Amino acid sequence: MKVVLFCGGQGMRLREFSDKIPKPMVPIGYRPILWYIMKYYAHFGHRDFILCLGYMGDTIKNYFVNYDEYISNDFVYAKGGNHLDLLNKDIDDWTITFADTGINTSLGERLLAVKKYLQGEECFLVNYSDVLTDLPLPEMIDTFHRLDKTGMFMVTPPQRSFHVVHFNEDKDVNEISLLCNSGLWAR
Repeated sequence: MKVVLFCGGQGMRLREFSDKIPKPMVPIGYRPILWYIMKYYAHFGHRDFILCLGYMGDTIKNYFVNYDEYISNDFVYAKGGNHLDLLNKDIDDWTITFADTGINTSLGERLLAVKKYLQGEECFLVNYSDVLTDLPLPEMIDTFHRLDKTGMFMVTPPQRSFHVVHFNEDKDVNEISLLCNSGLWAR
């Protein structure tokens, strides 16, 4: 199952970083938040990623093209630096599609732009590239398949609100509008 990550926003809520790096590249320790999100999905076996790039997308491309496995893995350094033997690897089994989807593109337009990379997929996952979770992903996917719905998402009440989600009695989404966020599951 492929994972689509929205990496194109301008990071307006992270002003101290967004002039220098895109929001997905904000560091947590020595790796960017995007890496941790991808590791989360990879942990559950989802290792085929589509990155919807926009604002400073070249920074994200350069990060992965110049990726250094030794930073987050054990290794043996020998022969005066002429030999570096990695003892394990992070991303060698990942497939990453980098899709330039535009700087001022909406989420729907970004998803439509990568539709061609989702051909043949019965189901796929989508996430923002600045959202970490400990959600039990297999349980959510099982619930989604059991309910036989078109889409499912998780929302949580943020510190500051940006979206409103309206539900009917069956907790089906009726309307999504910008402003503040509900804290319910939508099915």
